[in-house]
Order: sequence, then C-alpha cells, then structure tokens
Amino acid sequence: LSCCTAPSVLSGGGTGPAGDERSLYIVRLVQIAVMCVLALTVVFGIFFLGCNLLIKSEGMINFLVKDRRASKEVEAVVVGPY
Repeated sequence: LSCCTAPSVLSGGGTGPAGDERSLYIVRLVQIAVMCVLALTVVFGIFFLGCNLLIKSEGMINFLVKDRRASKEVEAVVVGPY
C-alpha cells in the first residue's frame, strides 16, 4: 500500500520523489521570498511612520517655541515704556 500513495499515483510513479522534492523546494523558496518582502514592507512602514511623526512633533515644538518667543517680545515691548 505504501507504493501506491496519492502523490506517486498522480505524478506518474517513476519521477515522483524527485519531482515532489523539487516542487516542495520551489514552494518553500516562494514562501520565503514572500515573507521577506512582507517583513521589509512592515519594517520600512514603521520607519517612515516614525520619521513622519518625528517631523510633525518637531514642527509642533517649533510652533510652540515661536509662540512663546513672540509673547515674550510683546511683553517686553509693553513693559519697556513703563
């Protein structure tokens, strides 16, 4: 019964084991390639999202610093003549 398993019957018998090993190897390579592409996509996505958030936070900090400086200058001008 072990000689008549489904893969050997479907593949034609004689070239069964070599053909199955090769197709399994190709399937594994395709799976590895797909996983590498997905992993790189996730890594670059996180990197660019982090850079975007960093740039936005720097912009907000600069905006707040400009507001603080402007208010100090206005107070200095108002306080100066008194």
